[in-house]
Amino acid sequence: MSPTEAEITADLIRVFLKEQHPDLAELPVTLGARGWDNQVWRLGNDLAVRLPWATRSADELLLKEHTWLPALAPHLPLPVPVPQRLGAPSERFPRPWIVTTWVAGTPADRAPATRADDAAETLAAFLTALHRPAPAGAPAGRGRAGPLADRAEGFAGQLAKATELGLLDDPEAVRAVWEDALAAPPWDGPALWVHADLHPANVLTADGTFCGVIDFGDLCAGDPASDLAAAWVLLPDGADGAFHDACPPSPDAATLRRARGNAVANALGGLLIGDAGDRGLPGGKPSWGPPARAALRRLTATRQG
Repeated sequence: MSPTEAEITADLIRVFLKEQHPDLAELPVTLGARGWDNQVWRLGNDLAVRLPWATRSADELLLKEHTWLPALAPHLPLPVPVPQRLGAPSERFPRPWIVTTWVAGTPADRAPATRADDAAETLAAFLTALHRPAPAGAPAGRGRAGPLADRAEGFAGQLAKATELGLLDDPEAVRAVWEDALAAPPWDGPALWVHADLHPANVLTADGTFCGVIDFGDLCAGDPASDLAAAWVLLPDGADGAFHDACPPSPDAATLRRARGNAVANALGGLLIGDAGDRGLPGGKPSWGPPARAALRRLTATRQG
């Protein structure tokens, strides 16, 4: 299904609710956001409706959240969108959808964290709570949270494109961070729960610090370095050290190198999405450019740390 095959509107959502969850049907419905996979509509004050939108994989990702996130959420120190109801496919909309709790805040790509120490401690506490051994049967990632070599082809293509567009001051410094991470020893610990998609649009802020985490569609078992990359992408300048100090235990050198590799790959992708937004291209998001440029500047300033 493409976005044009079923236009999602507030009236259509009310029809779904009347058919399957009539006790929610009279609550106000307003558009929250259109993401890569889903549309999010606020339902009353405390709930949200998430519907697969632009990608085939969105159905599976929503069902994964519905299965796993309710058990994880009580252990997490920040609010997350906890699934409350499951909507079944119907003739009018032949895809599953969910009702979750609403998480208040502004995405960090539009309102970056400014209180460095508090943000570092908050992010560390969240990831410490999340990074627990995953049970047997936990979902595997979509090319994330695994060996960095799995991302090598995509990284090379994005680096070439960003270089061609003149978006990088020093492409070789970006490549050096990546190659150092590829050379790091792989994760040899247990597969841990990881969010695997902690870009600035998926982390919410209020009063200069983090107040919520959304979109757990890529939740999976794997290498925690995938999430530790967020230190360079989300935090203000100079806060990565405080973040690592607040993670008990502090990440070892190999994990930090892999985290830097994930961070430089994520930032490179964000840079291209931001540039596409600046040029008005489909799928572009101008707000993704500034945090990506800041992350690349931090990562290439030194080879380590």
